[in-house]
Amino acid sequence: MKLFYHPDQEHHAPASFLVRGQLTSSPEGPVRAELLARGLAAAGLTLHAPEDVDTPRLRSRLAQIHTPRYLSFLETIHSRWRELPGAAELVMPNIHPCGGGHHYPRHPVGQAGWHMHDMACPMGADSFRGILASAATAEAAAEALLGGHGTTYALCRPPGHHAGPDRAGGFCFLNNSALAATVLREQFSRVAIVDVDLHHGNGTQDIFYYRGDVWTGSLHVDPADFYPFFWGGANEEGMGEGLGANVNLPLPLGSDGAVFLDALETLLERMQAFRPEAMIVALGLDAHRDDPLAGMTLETEDFIAVGRQLRRLGLPTVLVQEGGYPTEHLGHNLAAFMEGFSDA
Repeated sequence: MKLFYHPDQEHHAPASFLVRGQLTSSPEGPVRAELLARGLAAAGLTLHAPEDVDTPRLRSRLAQIHTPRYLSFLETIHSRWRELPGAAELVMPNIHPCGGGHHYPRHPVGQAGWHMHDMACPMGADSFRGILASAATAEAAAEALLGGHGTTYALCRPPGHHAGPDRAGGFCFLNNSALAATVLREQFSRVAIVDVDLHHGNGTQDIFYYRGDVWTGSLHVDPADFYPFFWGGANEEGMGEGLGANVNLPLPLGSDGAVFLDALETLLERMQAFRPEAMIVALGLDAHRDDPLAGMTLETEDFIAVGRQLRRLGLPTVLVQEGGYPTEHLGHNLAAFMEGFSDA
C-alpha cells in the first residue's frame, strides 16, 4: 500500500467555527493530520508527499466535478472579502439563499452565502493553498493505483464528501473522493464510492446523482436527527442514468458497531450488484464513541472489522480520509482499520 499526504494542507487552519450559535474551536485542523499520521506510523506505514499541488491536470479534473464559478470563488474569495470595510479575517457568510435564490450575486458576501452551505467552513488567507493540497493528495493516491498499486491511501484534510458541485459545507471544500473516482474513471468503466463516515456524503451524492458510471453508497446517522439534515434518506436513489446507482442506509443516532457492520454488509451487497471494477472508500473514523461530533458508538476494534469487510471484496481500492476528529483514539482507529484491511 502506498500512502500520501502533502504538508501544504496545514495552510488551511481556521481556529474556530460557528455551531449552535456559538463560536467554537474547530476540530478540523492540522492536529487531525498529526494524530492520523501517528496511527499510520504505529502500524508501520509511511506517508509520501505528492510532487505537485497545483497542475493543469488537477484543475481540469476538478472542473469535471465542480462548477467554474465555484472553483473561482474558492481561489479568490478571501482577498475580495478582506477588501470589504470592516470584514473579519475569516470568510464566514451571514446570509444564505434558503429555499433557493433567483440569481447569482456579484457581491462577495452574497457569493459566500451562496457557496458556503453552513458555518463550518470558514476560510483564511492561505486556506485555498491547503484545500488544493488536500485534493492533490487524493489525486496522487488515485494515480498511484492506476500506476499499479493495488491499494492506496490519501490523508486528506480538509475532508471533502460534503462538497457538492457548487458549494462547501461541513469542513469540506473540494470533493476528494469524487476527484479520486474521476481519476479512476480514466481507466475503469465502473467505479464505486463507499462512504463509511458518520455523516452522509451529500456532496458526493449530488455530484454523481444523474450518472450511472459511478455508484455511490453511504452509511450514516439518519439525517432526520443529524447533519447534514437535508440529504441522505433511503428514498434518494439517483435520477436519470443514475437511478439505482445511489444507495443510502441511514442508521439510528447512537448506533453501535454491530448495527454498523450489519448495515455495511448490506451496503456492500448492493454495491456488488453494480459490478464495480474499482472502489473508493470515503473513510470516516468519526463513528467512534468518543468522537467530538458524537453520533455513533463504535469501538476501536470495530474498525478492524470494517477494514476486513471492505478488503474482502478484492477490488483495486483508494482509501480517502474523510472525518474523524481529535481524540486520544483517532490514530488508533486508523491503525485498527488498516490492520483489518491488510489482514483480510
